[in-house]
Amino acid sequence: MNILKNSDLKIIRGLDLSIEMQDITISYNDVGEGNTPIIFLHGFPFDKSSWQPQISYFQKTNRVIAYDIRGFGKSTSGNIKESISLFADDLIYFMDGLKIEKAIVCGLSMGGYILLNAMARFPERFEALILSDTQCLSDSPEMKEKRNQSIKKINENGYAEFAENFAQAVFCANTIKTKQAVVEKIKQVILSTSTKTVIGTLNALAQRWEMCTSLINIAVPVLIICGTEDKVTPLAQSEYLHDNIANSTLHSIANAGHMSNLEQPEEFNRHVEDFISAISN
Repeated sequence: MNILKNSDLKIIRGLDLSIEMQDITISYNDVGEGNTPIIFLHGFPFDKSSWQPQISYFQKTNRVIAYDIRGFGKSTSGNIKESISLFADDLIYFMDGLKIEKAIVCGLSMGGYILLNAMARFPERFEALILSDTQCLSDSPEMKEKRNQSIKKINENGYAEFAENFAQAVFCANTIKTKQAVVEKIKQVILSTSTKTVIGTLNALAQRWEMCTSLINIAVPVLIICGTEDKVTPLAQSEYLHDNIANSTLHSIANAGHMSNLEQPEEFNRHVEDFISAISN
């Protein structure tokens, strides 16, 4: 693994690079060439490998970057309490470390929460947004209690049951039936995440701010994508984003649940490609 410090960073492209920033080391992939990078932010509790179909496709025409959020994948967790705002700060520090002034950023689920938080505070850093299977709401009291119960069960019974249930919840029935290798890979990614990170991030998700009131201020182009069978952040939430973000486009993807980029990668990539082409002209 190549570890770089911000002070001596050179433009190195490849897989499983690392950069030291603040209190952590971030693991990332940086491949392809292009004027405006596309940065992919994974959801909870996944890692950068969940973007492999996008990295493989877009590196032919664009500079594409995917990194492990702190505590996930090969990134270290640091000593600061997890929060969506902290993850958003990390995104900006990461861009600074790679000397990226502006980027197109794509966030799925929690990645979308991070992106909306960062956009509200650092709007000048974004050329465009891609919001996939996400929402602007904060957790309801019922959802907070559900997360608290998950934490309790993990502490009492371990992590395996949570991982199995979560892997089943994020995919639609057709994917579970026809793409078992994809489902199993994601389950293994979930299992590889430390219990400390999972519990800390569940608390961060429960305590996150609502971002719905900030949507009116988004002035850059926005692509919204959602699986029609997403039960975690249903299509209605993406429709709300579309209704409240002025310069936005919404595409729903059939036969996809919460992981639309993995369940129907060709269609997901086509929507992203069309969006990037439109804003580049």
